Amino acid sequence: MTILDGKKISNDIKEEITEHVKSMVSKGEKVPHLAAILVGSDGASMTYVNAKVKACERIGFNSTLIELPEYTTEQELLDKINALNTDSNIDGFIVQLPLPEQIDEQKVLMAVDPDKDVDGFHPVNVGKMALDLPTFLPATPFGILELLERYQVETSGKHVVVMGRSHIVGRPMSILMSQKRKAGDATVTVVHSRTKNLSEITKSADIIVAAIGISEFLTGDMVKEDVVIIDVGITRVPDATKKNGYRLAGDVEFESVSKKASYITPVPGGVGPMTIAMLLKNTLLARERHN
Repeated sequence: MTILDGKKISNDIKEEITEHVKSMVSKGEKVPHLAAILVGSDGASMTYVNAKVKACERIGFNSTLIELPEYTTEQELLDKINALNTDSNIDGFIVQLPLPEQIDEQKVLMAVDPDKDVDGFHPVNVGKMALDLPTFLPATPFGILELLERYQVETSGKHVVVMGRSHIVGRPMSILMSQKRKAGDATVTVVHSRTKNLSEITKSADIIVAAIGISEFLTGDMVKEDVVIIDVGITRVPDATKKNGYRLAGDVEFESVSKKASYITPVPGGVGPMTIAMLLKNTLLARERHN
């Protein structure tokens, strides 16, 4: 069994981007600039955004963090997005989700300029992705493709089961894995919490991408020998043996599933670091397009 080490691969990618940025500086080119908007003080969101800002500093990008209070109105946020859309210094930006309940997430995602949408969530970019046209791929699915490719996991002709149908992971993952690409060319089945005979389907899978949002949902008796497991989930599970009273768990019950798996991502240290690395890769792509 091989651990798909997202931490190591993401560091490799960051090193590659760092070298690219040094080359840009030596040629007198403008370095990439990523901005992030954070509304409110959700703990997980703050952690994610700070990790992205630190990653920018490490690889030589410019970064701007815009923090808005919880009571920010929808119009105030839309005005801020419009300012970033028209700011030629900003190559790409993200609006950290979730947003407070007074703000319509759909309206916000639609307001982002597709050419600066380094999260890859705008309908224009989602449409381009579906048609296999050059675009920004959503960072988490992009990171999973990169992980599979760098570990040379064979995907062509394999049966991939994607657990979950979210617009951020499940749906784009199913589209990308079915396309003709190095990490792709697979036969894809999408399942979710309402799927009947779920275990029968997961047992037939060569590769499982678990993004169903239920802690330790996928167990050893639901998979076959030599399955490849990509665990996208991350949840705090109470654990009295830990100093802070909890441990981080994925959507996969690691102990039982890892006994059968040929490859598996850990939680933490698997998909999470890859998401940030691919966001940086998208920002570099945005800068090169603007050049």
